[in-house]
Amino acid sequence: MASSADNDNDNNTPDEPMVFIIIGKAYEREGAEGIDIHVMLRAPDDDSAVREALNALSEEGFLEADLDQIGTLTGQPDDEPHASAYKGALEGEVAIIRFA
Repeated sequence: MASSADNDNDNNTPDEPMVFIIIGKAYEREGAEGIDIHVMLRAPDDDSAVREALNALSEEGFLEADLDQIGTLTGQPDDEPHASAYKGALEGEVAIIRFA
């Protein structure tokens, strides 16, 4: 006998866009000390998010990056600069937050 399960996971598209945050260090010059960064962007999956983040960092003049953590945000952050970066990510921008 077949039964249908009540499963809300049949729809694989989230209600809201997936906004990723990637944490790491980026390097502007060979041998230079790394700059702590957070990159926020919208992407369909984590592989795409990493590729887009690396491309954006390269466009900003970084030669290399060590990406340590990746995750998705479940809501808009309250504090700046992350709140503005989140809004930018929702609009399709790749936001790079530098910590000097």
